[in-house]
Amino acid sequence: MSQLKEESTMVGAFSTFSCNMDNQATNAFNEALEGFVGVKYSPVAVSQQVVAGMNYRFFCNAKMVTPFSVNGSAMISIYKPLSGNAHIMSIQHID
Repeated sequence: MSQLKEESTMVGAFSTFSCNMDNQATNAFNEALEGFVGVKYSPVAVSQQVVAGMNYRFFCNAKMVTPFSVNGSAMISIYKPLSGNAHIMSIQHID
């Protein structure tokens, strides 16, 4: 007999990171970074938190859009309200 493993997440807590991004997460990322210049961020994994809307944390590959720039990593926090556009709350570059 096989058991189903239930994912336990505390209410109000961020989920574990997942590389499988749904359309809502992808749309929020693209909406928040629309028109962003200087660095190209490519999301690798996402964690989410249900609030009055949705908080997202995206672990991203980062590449400055200048010649000979070095690749890096960043954590981007995005808030998507129930109505309105998603926006960047913070960007933390990871060494």
